[in-house]
Amino acid sequence: MSDFLITNTRVFYNNILQPGEILIEDGKIKRIAKDLKGENVDQVIDAEGALTLPSGIDVHVHFREPGSEHKEDWYTGSCAAAAGGITTVFDHPNTMPPTIDKKSFKQKLKMANRKSIVDFGINGGVTKSVDKLPELWKLGVSAFGEIFMAQSTGGLGIDDEIFHEAMKSISNLGATACIHAEDEEIRLKNESILKKDFSFESHSRARSNLCEGIAVKKALDELNKTGAKGHFCHISTMEAVGQIKNQKLLNSEKGAGHLTAEVAPHHLFLSTKDWNNLGVFGKMNPPLRDRRSVKALVNAINDGTIDMIASDHAPHREFEKEGDIKSAPSGVPGVETLLPLMLVAVKRNLIPLGRMIDLTSAAPARTFGLDRHGKGSFAEGFDADLVIVDPRHVRKIKGDDLHSKAGWTPYEGMDGIFPEVTFSRGEIIWEEEIIAQKGRGEFLKGAGFPEEDDE
Repeated sequence: MSDFLITNTRVFYNNILQPGEILIEDGKIKRIAKDLKGENVDQVIDAEGALTLPSGIDVHVHFREPGSEHKEDWYTGSCAAAAGGITTVFDHPNTMPPTIDKKSFKQKLKMANRKSIVDFGINGGVTKSVDKLPELWKLGVSAFGEIFMAQSTGGLGIDDEIFHEAMKSISNLGATACIHAEDEEIRLKNESILKKDFSFESHSRARSNLCEGIAVKKALDELNKTGAKGHFCHISTMEAVGQIKNQKLLNSEKGAGHLTAEVAPHHLFLSTKDWNNLGVFGKMNPPLRDRRSVKALVNAINDGTIDMIASDHAPHREFEKEGDIKSAPSGVPGVETLLPLMLVAVKRNLIPLGRMIDLTSAAPARTFGLDRHGKGSFAEGFDADLVIVDPRHVRKIKGDDLHSKAGWTPYEGMDGIFPEVTFSRGEIIWEEEIIAQKGRGEFLKGAGFPEEDDE
């Protein structure tokens, strides 16, 4: 492995953006200082005044393999991640077969080990077979979920009774429950009322703000009953934000409870105003929201209610998205555009740089225990998972330039700041093109994996 010295760069270090140089040895950050000239390295990289920042950790992707490789696979999905500055991903369980037992877990792990160019975790699925959760935990899953409280892509929706039993088991294991909060009863009622409404916005009304709000309330009640650690996936409404904020305040007062939440870029940078432009290509679960909820999400990011940004990368091919709003599948690609969109938000003073770094790197690592794998900190001794980005180089996002098999993006024509270079464990995996071998990504075992079995 080559050793690198990154010079003529700026780093966000000790909570200040300042000039600095970075020495990378054996895949780790060896030193960070103002001047490291004279170090004996294999290669010196002149960043030409650009920033060197921690790369992203995306804890919510659907790389579709096994079962839907025509939409995405571990190689193309991880290439998209690397080109967008993401070097660690968590794949969620709603593949075919779903990741719900030892056999399906081993099948997915084998494919990821052969193909992924970025490091990865694998989440375990929750179905009526709650007894399988301890087995999955010992195999090294990162967390459990998405746990679908309503039907969505993959057919893993569960009822309230199974949800309760799953929360008890997850609590006993000390694992984290990643919750997709939509209420099935509300969804079915709304869809019955709207069954003859084929307008694009009918999807937002079917999975309404109330649909998410009721589900968040139910989930919080179960987390409080069982003591399970909870993480809300892709929160999208002002109602959910309010409930999560209040629960965090109560947890803080009691000195108990472990609760986190993520928001997806499509709920930050798109809204119901984009339905006419996007049509069925704007269909995802939870759906696009109005500007009041978008504003609430931005505020929640800046006040700490929202802990992290995750893409919910859920690609479909263009031909699959054609048709009416009820028959088109839900989901949009997003792993490659997550960091570029957030960097533009920083440039426009919507989010402070330090907050963005926490949202996209440090907080995901803290929440899911990735710090024990050397992830999530721009500090000496941690993995050299880095990106060189130049805020002066803003370009339009185009689906034709991206690496997902989807071949399109809901952010077409929007501004993005893409990495010039992406490092994963001190290895350059992206520099104007993918330059990494299939299978170089490492499986990051979850906390349940027995240490005595870890070689």
